[in-house]
Amino acid sequence: MDFLNHHHGFGFTRLCALIVEEGGAFTVRARMLNHLKQGQSYWGEKIAATFETASSMIESLANQFSISQEGISIKLVMRRFKDGTLH
Repeated sequence: MDFLNHHHGFGFTRLCALIVEEGGAFTVRARMLNHLKQGQSYWGEKIAATFETASSMIESLANQFSISQEGISIKLVMRRFKDGTLH
């Protein structure tokens, strides 16, 4: 997941990610910001075939921009298979 492969000079300190299970795939929505420079923010969305791939996308972004674990928040929206409801 390389949102900014053509941008240089961006630095981010926070990564907020949402993984939503939809129709057998996983939508990953990520928002990154720099709390030290208010003008530096970016967001993007990608589709992953598996939960593992979705998780890897988030890990890749964190590594790409050296975002510490304390600066990452992840929210999951998954389907409960037993009764067909969402969490």
